[in-house]
Amino acid sequence: MMASMTRIYVFLLCLMSPLAGAHPHSFIDLNASLLTEKQALIGIKMVWLMDELTSAELLHDAALAKNSAGAWKSMADEIMENAAAQHYFTQINSGGQAVSLSAKPNDYSLSRLGNKAVLSFVLPLEKPLPLANNVITISTYEQSYYVDMSYITDDAFSLPTDITASCKVSIHTPKPDASLLTYAQSLDKDDVPEEDMALGSKFAQTVTIACK
Repeated sequence: MMASMTRIYVFLLCLMSPLAGAHPHSFIDLNASLLTEKQALIGIKMVWLMDELTSAELLHDAALAKNSAGAWKSMADEIMENAAAQHYFTQINSGGQAVSLSAKPNDYSLSRLGNKAVLSFVLPLEKPLPLANNVITISTYEQSYYVDMSYITDDAFSLPTDITASCKVSIHTPKPDASLLTYAQSLDKDDVPEEDMALGSKFAQTVTIACK
């Protein structure tokens, strides 16, 4: 595995997955909402709900530290630092051009919901992005498709009330062909698809925000 992979990815490799015959091996439910100011996009509030297997190591580490606030903060710091190095696993385009993101955000936290870990953070844009007469696309994915990152319902991505009259949001879920599905299903837990194949992007959902 690549040395630059995040802590999330690294501890996943230690888990005994029941899906050992196919990618993905881990699942993260996404929830997001736009943060706007003066009809411009300034950030995206992201919430990642990890499945029980994905959460197991984090919750174990927290339990060893007696669930202290310091332990949760330390784990969140490490995850966010590495996520920032991976561009937060998120690609944003405006008018067909890539949007730059800023460094590690100040607003983030790691918490527990039952047997699941929840990472919440504000995805920071380098500069405000005007919404008027603009089309913005957002995709969040892990490139090897070891981790499936998906919006489970249409309302998992929301708009603030001040732009609902002028902007519409839609989520497109791709339908890869049978040969690609067969290939993904053939990958064992320790297999990594060829990097130039960009397997994760072929399964990634695309959120489109179209504004008048």
